[in-house]
Amino acid sequence: MTSAGLDVRAGSPDQDEERDAFVREHKRGSYFHLSAWERVVETVFGNERRDLLAWEGDRLVGVLPLMSTPGFLGGKNLVSVPYGVYGGPLGARQEIEQALLTEATGIADREQVGHLELRYAWNPGAELAGSTLYSTFVKPLPEKAEDVLAAMPKKARAEARKARAKHDLQLSTGVWYVGDLYRMFVRNKHGLGSPSLPKRMFETMIREFQESVQIHLVRKDREPLAAVMTFAFGDTLLAYYSGTAHNADRNFSASNFMYLALQEWAVEQGFRVFDFGRSRVGSGAYKFKVHQGFEPTPLEYRYHLVRHRGTPSFTPSNPKTHALQAIWRQLPLWLVTRLSEVASPYLP
Repeated sequence: MTSAGLDVRAGSPDQDEERDAFVREHKRGSYFHLSAWERVVETVFGNERRDLLAWEGDRLVGVLPLMSTPGFLGGKNLVSVPYGVYGGPLGARQEIEQALLTEATGIADREQVGHLELRYAWNPGAELAGSTLYSTFVKPLPEKAEDVLAAMPKKARAEARKARAKHDLQLSTGVWYVGDLYRMFVRNKHGLGSPSLPKRMFETMIREFQESVQIHLVRKDREPLAAVMTFAFGDTLLAYYSGTAHNADRNFSASNFMYLALQEWAVEQGFRVFDFGRSRVGSGAYKFKVHQGFEPTPLEYRYHLVRHRGTPSFTPSNPKTHALQAIWRQLPLWLVTRLSEVASPYLP
């Protein structure tokens, strides 16, 4: 699409470096807008990249990361971006973001996809179907690591202090803990009645993101109790995939300690903002983050519906999925690990 000196066209991998520089400079740019995120999804699941870039002459002025994802009953959807918290168009001006959106909806209509999903973290003001399913949790970090504990709510502060003093838990950092993280992540997903992600996704992220990805492991002596994968983007540390061992929270308050120690580590590394990621409103993870002193901010996801009549509803919040979740919990762990390989491409 070309109008008034603005040219919106498909992106290509040879433009990734320029596109990533634009994303890093944009005030609403995120880790999930980076080309490496799409390369991970493309490598692991085979999704096709459908990025749109906006140009004024030879100057890049807008980016919309976009990928094709398979539908449950056939067909496909367009998502910005799969497996990510944030997405949607980034433009030097609002009219550029609108032009990117117009081109994306046009593609969705022409190709008769199920829907176009845009994972906005801000209210776009666009006349699209919306969802109130998720919130995100972001707050500034203190200047000194010792001030992290003092900033926590009283009850959470007491639990974290107890975990450190009574149980002598330790936080270690290194991507070589990927196996520990994956085992605990799968176990937790199994307990929730949800498919996991394949191990190769975690391994591919480490290869693609290199120094901007880390894994943090909580141990008692040599026993792994909890782990979390984090992403560094500018002055922000994003805590994303995580897992805990059986009864690690009940017996040792492992998660309380982990996120205390992780924020302290973030301050020591020079980060200014801690992003606790998204959670379904009302879920256990949502309540835990509030308990830790984080304020929820609703995510403004938007949908352009084409063949689908409504926004995606195959979520743990839908009562119609509860029977499936109950069945999934009863399956042996080895089987759900294999079945997750089949299911995860349809749950972006």
